[in-house]
Amino acid sequence: MASLLLPLGSAFGKGLFANHQSISSDRVRGLVVRCSTLDLKAEASRASEWRDEFNVIKRRDLMGLVFGLSGLFIDSFESKGAGLPPEQKPRLCDDTCEKELENVPMVTTESGLQYKDIKIGEGPSPPVGFQVAANYVAMVPSGQIFDSSLEKGLPYIFRVGSGQVIKGLDEGILSMKIGGKRRLYIPGSLAFPKGLTSAPGRPRVSANSPVVFDVSLEYIPGLELEEE
Repeated sequence: MASLLLPLGSAFGKGLFANHQSISSDRVRGLVVRCSTLDLKAEASRASEWRDEFNVIKRRDLMGLVFGLSGLFIDSFESKGAGLPPEQKPRLCDDTCEKELENVPMVTTESGLQYKDIKIGEGPSPPVGFQVAANYVAMVPSGQIFDSSLEKGLPYIFRVGSGQVIKGLDEGILSMKIGGKRRLYIPGSLAFPKGLTSAPGRPRVSANSPVVFDVSLEYIPGLELEEE
């Protein structure tokens, strides 16, 4: 009964066969394991290469998409901005005033400051060192505004003749009267020695370049109190 369960051949033959089978199986298993390990390493290496290549392609495509969209946005923004009408900023001298100024005589002072009176005020002129409240619109010679108290909604208060503003504005207001309006043509030597940098909606003012100020003397706080 038991022999039927054994392989054919003698005991010796069975021993050899069995030993041979055992060795072969071990070798085969080892070879299979080694081959499987090499295959796994090769597959892992190829997968890593594919993953790296995919990441490079994905980053490249993503960057291209970002730059493409940003370019479209900038082009769209610039095209829309170019079609906008120029901003209408408040001024002290409107179109009618500009035409009337053509017939107003120019006054030139010893310093080189020039001015035209849009409107003559009343009362005394401000003494040196007194506070004055004035509205102003500052322009480059082309007429483009770079600063304005009208946009801030409040008159500018400073001590006249004390160097708190540019020399041309100081000198121009000293001979004005309350309620008066004047256009000042200020040469570069009496304007901004260091210039002004450009900003959104504001042109650049070069160092020592001429500027134009429209100014109105609203009131002189200290002088009015003294008169009362």
